[in-house]
Amino acid sequence: MSDDNGGRNRPGGGEFRRERSRPIPPEGRRSPRSGRITVPSPSVRRRRAGLVVMSVLSVLVLLASGTSWAITGWMSGSLNRFDVFGGLADGDRPEETGGLTFLVIGSDSREALAEEDRTALSVGSTPGRRSDTMMLLRLNHERDRITVVGVPRDLWVDIPGEGEDKINAAYAYGGPQLAVRTVESVTDVRIDHYVEVDFAGFVGVVDALGGIEVCLPEAIDDPKARLDMAAGTHRVDGAEALAFARTRATPRGDLDRIDRQQQVLSAMLDRALSSETLSDPGKLTAFLDSALSSVTVDEGLDTSTINQLAYQMRDLDMSAVNFTQVPIADMDFWTPRGDVALLWDEPAARDLFADINADRPITEPSAGPSAQEEREPAPADIRVRVFNGTGTPGLGASLDGSLTGAGFQVPDAASDWSSRNVPATQIRHGADDTAAAEYVARTIPGAETVEDTTLDDEIQIVIGFNYTTFNAPEVEAPEPEESPSAGDAPLSTSTARDNICG
Repeated sequence: MSDDNGGRNRPGGGEFRRERSRPIPPEGRRSPRSGRITVPSPSVRRRRAGLVVMSVLSVLVLLASGTSWAITGWMSGSLNRFDVFGGLADGDRPEETGGLTFLVIGSDSREALAEEDRTALSVGSTPGRRSDTMMLLRLNHERDRITVVGVPRDLWVDIPGEGEDKINAAYAYGGPQLAVRTVESVTDVRIDHYVEVDFAGFVGVVDALGGIEVCLPEAIDDPKARLDMAAGTHRVDGAEALAFARTRATPRGDLDRIDRQQQVLSAMLDRALSSETLSDPGKLTAFLDSALSSVTVDEGLDTSTINQLAYQMRDLDMSAVNFTQVPIADMDFWTPRGDVALLWDEPAARDLFADINADRPITEPSAGPSAQEEREPAPADIRVRVFNGTGTPGLGASLDGSLTGAGFQVPDAASDWSSRNVPATQIRHGADDTAAAEYVARTIPGAETVEDTTLDDEIQIVIGFNYTTFNAPEVEAPEPEESPSAGDAPLSTSTARDNICG
């Protein structure tokens, strides 16, 4: 990933610098013997609630405070805060809709990293702060579903007061406030809360989890990111996870990168919800400590808000966390200043953000095995072999020709059955081919289906003495497919559970 800001990186990143402070444990939580901080152990159910939310926010722990009021006060007081919404005129903003939308920023600030750490992580030394990663996270009104929309950093948009530029330039121009204004103006979705995490925080969280598993369909070799990863499944530490999430050295560039980031968040969620993390006070404390030291939130995420959300989301699981990204129409848009940016598919994007505002799910229930079984088989899907069980010469070859003419797969010529006195025609089939056998049986009057567990992916027709004719099935010609417009293309979606490496 390059560290450019579309050629326009304004100095002054220090305007948005917040003081960092280490979390202070609640009173009475430090062991007098070991000095270790211990965490109260209320129900795992409450811990799960908090960890789910923050996992998706890429910090994983903002709402882990749901464990108890004491822990909530400790963690809430330890979070870095910034007045994100104070300068925004409410009349110029989208209306509230009942759900809650978080703008999640991954900052590429190197301020907290020593020179040797910058070198080790291959993140360079560019000064200032930019939004290296941007996501919209929507928590629906019922608090039982989360939708995460990845926003490409190179998306070409109109930044209020600055003109057209890549969307990540908004943060460099005006910090969190302008980033929020820009996202609201182009999506018409109201931003309710703001969360920001920097490089050091991301690496620390992954390491505190003991690493995560990621998987690649094809190898990545990115010398700049010091990432050389073969296809397959890998266990990675924080530094490797950062390189995996940041590299753009794949054919679809920033769009592939968003897919990998969503996979990383899902893997972090999976690890955070494991009993290994939840049940070990020492690991949980280290985990929270790593995340909190590098997180900045808006001032509205106070103790009561965090605790309330954690309670409301106590039953949320990974299948209710849905990922997608902004639909793209042009990946190679040449900007007026001569660099390449992305243009989104405006009709599809409008539909996506309208669904988010209305709390409509972006994923439809998948068609399970029952739906597949109910689909009418077609001759081209069925492989048959004919046997003559009557001894009448030429009968098998004749049926072979009729089946082939009707579109069935007939790879082998007809042959004689083991006996020549079969009374009724049999349609023999394996356990998984009942529907196909019944379909074939309807073409031969008087035929009966017989299950044969030795058969696999083949229908056998044994001609009996009651055979009279073959009635070719009527097959409707498929309607010609229309080329979909960009706005009609299906939205690519997944759940956190889908993204876990198998």
